Amino acid sequence: MAPLSLVPDVTRRSREAELMDQPDLDAGPHGQALRALARVNALSLATARVWRVVHRHALVTAPVRVLDLACGGGDVAVGIALRAARSGLPVEVHGCDRSPFAVSWARAHAERAGVVARFTELDVLAAPLPGGYDVVTCSLFLHHLSEQSAVRFLQAMAAAGREGLVQDLRRTRAGYALAWTALRILTRSEIARVDGLRSVRAAFTEPELRGLARDAGLPAPTVGVAWPERLVLRWTLASPERHPA
Repeated sequence: MAPLSLVPDVTRRSREAELMDQPDLDAGPHGQALRALARVNALSLATARVWRVVHRHALVTAPVRVLDLACGGGDVAVGIALRAARSGLPVEVHGCDRSPFAVSWARAHAERAGVVARFTELDVLAAPLPGGYDVVTCSLFLHHLSEQSAVRFLQAMAAAGREGLVQDLRRTRAGYALAWTALRILTRSEIARVDGLRSVRAAFTEPELRGLARDAGLPAPTVGVAWPERLVLRWTLASPERHPA
């Protein structure tokens, strides 16, 4: 792990444009970065956390409709579709991202996996979100936003579905050191290595995330810490009701 003596001060949040957000990014480096992101999500158990929420809904309502916002290469969404198929539960999985390349990558991923998951191009900050979902989720996206944009985004998520789940980085020195080390083991992508450290510096702390949830007016939000140096924000608008037999 990177020595803590080399880790910068992360007391204050610092946002810097990430390389993968460049609109003219070449396909080769972009794909390599998306593969790295998928490995990071797998290591951090991102799909498993979403699946637990989806599975609970699937026991009382069918089909369960899931929306993955800013889905990137679709690894979380495809992972949910795979688990649903293996368990025989009726789950509709949708994902959206503003990057045409990422959406194309996600569609190809779903096709290779042999599952049905719909992916569309959508800028979640500029366009209204589709509604009527049971679970609305996003992973490693909130840190990209200013505090004001994050509040608006959380409000839009709450309007789009009954239950929300946000997973993101936790801004700590240990998290920075862990990101530095893990990205040198998991990938050769320089984009992922640079963006990963920028992401930690741009991430929120637990009190900051609680404040965003409060300002967004989320119903009974909970903020927890999860492996590895992650923050998980959850809220529920209404408990799912069992369908009549």
